[in-house]
Amino acid sequence: MSERIQTLVETVRKVIVPVGGRLNRSRCSLIALGLVAVAGYALYKNPPMQSVGRGEIGMRLNQLTGASTEVQEGAIVVIPGLHSLRRFSLRDQIYRPEGGEEATGSAPFQTVEGLSIGLDVSVRYALDPSRLASMARALPENIGGEVVQPAVQGVLYKTLARYTVREIFSTKRQEIKESIEGELKPLLEKDGIKLQAVLVGKVDLPADYKRGMESLLAEELATEKMRYTLELKEKQVKQTELESQADKVRREKSAEAAGEEQIIAAKAQAEAMKHVLPFKQKQIEQRGLEAEAEKVARIKNAEASSQARQIEATGEAESRRKLADAEAYRQERMGKIASEQLARDGALIQKNPLLIQKTMADKLSDKITVIIAPPPSDGGFIGSTLLGRAGRTQASNANQHAVENDQEGE
Repeated sequence: MSERIQTLVETVRKVIVPVGGRLNRSRCSLIALGLVAVAGYALYKNPPMQSVGRGEIGMRLNQLTGASTEVQEGAIVVIPGLHSLRRFSLRDQIYRPEGGEEATGSAPFQTVEGLSIGLDVSVRYALDPSRLASMARALPENIGGEVVQPAVQGVLYKTLARYTVREIFSTKRQEIKESIEGELKPLLEKDGIKLQAVLVGKVDLPADYKRGMESLLAEELATEKMRYTLELKEKQVKQTELESQADKVRREKSAEAAGEEQIIAAKAQAEAMKHVLPFKQKQIEQRGLEAEAEKVARIKNAEASSQARQIEATGEAESRRKLADAEAYRQERMGKIASEQLARDGALIQKNPLLIQKTMADKLSDKITVIIAPPPSDGGFIGSTLLGRAGRTQASNANQHAVENDQEGE
């Protein structure tokens, strides 16, 4: 046993010894130890230092005076037997009715037709910190189950029983939500609870009603479609009528505009003719003067062309005459030069008879490679043997002609 416990037991024993003086020392020690254990258990179950967490508010109630003290987040001294501490959450809390989400659930909602439906409803609420001091003693431990649940279920069943299934499902959902909030809010405010919002979710319909409603909706959709189709056709007919009227007016306006354009064009043409006729007359006079001038110019050109041709013919005749004289002079001069050349050639051949053979060989050199012929017996021209008598005759004639030319030149 530790020293502190021994000291505490001794202190308790000294207190109870005068009360039970006849008891022995061991019994007093046991009684003291029992009192210390009871006090320790009481302190364990009800510690004097307690704390308030984040998002909470604490109310310390004095059991003797009935006063209450509001405690924010942090630690606080709570004396067992004198004080009691209650913690309240300041965060928003959600309550959902159980068994009412489905039409076949344990607690479905009823409509004005007496049908069971399921409705997913969420109620978001929070405690009012300004009223906790006055309402702390009256609020039960389970606020959601003992305060919020009865109020919500009572309002939901009463409100939904005033509407039909179709209104709940589609047309008056927002109205139902606002009605629930309007009735539920004052009920919760009496207990210091603030209603934040009521959220209405999915609506679960009975199977038979769902099938009938789907067929009814399909028929209504077909009716709405037909109505819109008829309205569209009617509008198309009106549109066609308006377009035909507009087309008629447009054609009338176009015809009027075309007629006015023709009138204006005719007036403009008549006005233009006043200026065109004098202009045409001047054009005719101008063309006559131009034709007369062209005639005179052609005559002058013909005369000038005739004179030019005469001059050209005279010049051409003079040129031809001079060319003929020049050609005659050239022929005469060439004849004299050829005669002189023949005379010189004849004299050269008489001095060197072998030149004839060389000349003949030169002329035949590109045609005959080798000439085999017997030399003349008289030692004359070697070609006379090849040419025969005709050759000798031509050679003698050529020599005679060369001699004559030389004589004439002398």
